[in-house]
Amino acid sequence: MKLILKIAAFVTIIIFVSVTLVFAHKISQSQLTPNPQIVKECVTNSGVPCHNSTASVNTLFIPDQQLDDQQRFLATIANKIPTIPQVDTFEYTLLRSYGTVFINQKSGIKLPQKTILDNELETKSFQDTISITLVDGTQECYLQKTAAEALNKAKLLERIALKSGYAGDCLRSFATNLRFWNKYANSETLTRVKTGKETKILGLVAPPGTSQHLWGLAIDLQVATSAQRRALNQNGWFQTVVNDLPHWTYLGWSENDLPKFGLQQKIIQGIKYWVTPI
Repeated sequence: MKLILKIAAFVTIIIFVSVTLVFAHKISQSQLTPNPQIVKECVTNSGVPCHNSTASVNTLFIPDQQLDDQQRFLATIANKIPTIPQVDTFEYTLLRSYGTVFINQKSGIKLPQKTILDNELETKSFQDTISITLVDGTQECYLQKTAAEALNKAKLLERIALKSGYAGDCLRSFATNLRFWNKYANSETLTRVKTGKETKILGLVAPPGTSQHLWGLAIDLQVATSAQRRALNQNGWFQTVVNDLPHWTYLGWSENDLPKFGLQQKIIQGIKYWVTPI
């Protein structure tokens, strides 16, 4: 009788463990799947708190491939930006032009939680949280550590030089971003960008506080051959700002992975750019 009771207890335990594992797996799966209704709201009413629609930021997130490009992109960046900007706002325009970087989920990469760093103090506060490394063969060109290491791997494959050879090609301060803006634009230009009347300038220079260079995830390079581009692409670096030919962004994924997050390929004058779908 005791033997039968022991066997029954053992079977009960096995069933309990099995059910628990199945239930846990279902929870895990649900955490990795964005809520389609919330994603839809992100597209139609971008002010909703989209961070509730996706997995934890500590989890590599691949969006549901049945969603369209725009929905996949917004579902992905909801892990990085607490609230998606409203459509037709300045912030949304910036997300459209420079938001590719928000698909980056590489370990060690730090991203701001919004599209604009308002001033020098806010920029420095963000930059104090990132780990930076000197790019090989340079004296003052710094990037986030993971991005720099990826670029250094590409440089081992092909000779790739900085555009100007100075620190401004790499991690920039708010003051440097502002100086570049003032070189090509002015307050009137900024007003036109904010009101949606001007966007072409964004392919030449980023408005103050909005450059990917502030985040240590962009670099200006001299790239002329397909072999150089291939070496960069193989190590997670891509051209993402249309008409800004020297500008390269560290996305941290292979080229085959980029469409999974809704990014779209655009070829202009023979140059392949990966851009946002919004």
